[in-house]
Amino acid sequence: MRITQGTFSYLPDLTDEEIRLQIEYIVRNGWAVAIEYTDDPSPYNVYWNMWGLPMFDLEDPAPAMYEFQKCREAFPNHYIKINGYDPSPMWQAQRVSFIAHRPKEEPGFRLHRQLYSDGRRLKYTLEAYATMKPSGKRYQEE
Repeated sequence: MRITQGTFSYLPDLTDEEIRLQIEYIVRNGWAVAIEYTDDPSPYNVYWNMWGLPMFDLEDPAPAMYEFQKCREAFPNHYIKINGYDPSPMWQAQRVSFIAHRPKEEPGFRLHRQLYSDGRRLKYTLEAYATMKPSGKRYQEE
């Protein structure tokens, strides 16, 4: 099951050159580049781990691309996302976000159904199969 979150999520994976061009677009617009990673890709998990600090005032995409590659080397079995944050007074918000790297195998989600004691109400939640293993071991080969 392919996780679809953020810009470009329904497209095939971006190549390194396409990722560099997207970072170049972020830099050209004067936005900050932030790199995040996680092994829990649930749509409800909005707090991914930050790789370093956001990179403000970049004039060249090379430092951000270098940090992305270092993050990918350190966490080859995690999801890695690149964000473009617009610090201008009218926005002060994330303007672009896309998954730049994903594990080779994505286990997907299961639908968890809970019946309340009155027998008349159901509650549905999504649960990532990856979270059935402890953090840090979710995408390791067995």
